[in-house]
Amino acid sequence: MTRLRTAILISGRGSNMQAILDAARAETYPADPILILTNRPDAAGLTLADTYGVATALVDHKPYGNDREGFERAMQAVLQEHHIEMVVLAGFMRILTPWFVHQWSMRMINIHPSLLPKYPGLQTHQRAIDAGDSEAGCSVHWVTEGVDEGDVIAQARVPLLPNDTAETLAARILPEEHALYPVAVERAALDILQRP
Repeated sequence: MTRLRTAILISGRGSNMQAILDAARAETYPADPILILTNRPDAAGLTLADTYGVATALVDHKPYGNDREGFERAMQAVLQEHHIEMVVLAGFMRILTPWFVHQWSMRMINIHPSLLPKYPGLQTHQRAIDAGDSEAGCSVHWVTEGVDEGDVIAQARVPLLPNDTAETLAARILPEEHALYPVAVERAALDILQRP
């Protein structure tokens, strides 16, 4: 079976990355995570990636200052060096430029902690609570130039409870993210593989 050479981009602990790496142990899984790339030298997910035997790379954004495209060109060089075919953003805390998004058009996905199109951007849990929503959740979507605006691949929902805080809601959504993201990665990879 053909498996897409996949890079997972992280900035932190890598819990969604771990869920994908676990799923990818199955030989029938269509995404093959061969690279974990981070913009933060202290990202805890790097140590976790090592335990899975997956190659890691660091492209620190700080030396680039405000030159976002320069930073992304350095990332792109690493991705090309590893012959990456699909990019999965898993807690990668950088807003990407149109240049980078164009390089990976319809080959890059992201997970977001809201039921898109509701609440793109930050403070999603508090915004759902403040709006009096009856449910919240997470979405996996194709990455486009607009922040969290790409077509949704999959969603998971949880009820909003009367005493929920942003923290308790986030804690209940996280396991849903871990279950959803590997399924959505599989769907996205199969979509890419089936294209002419």
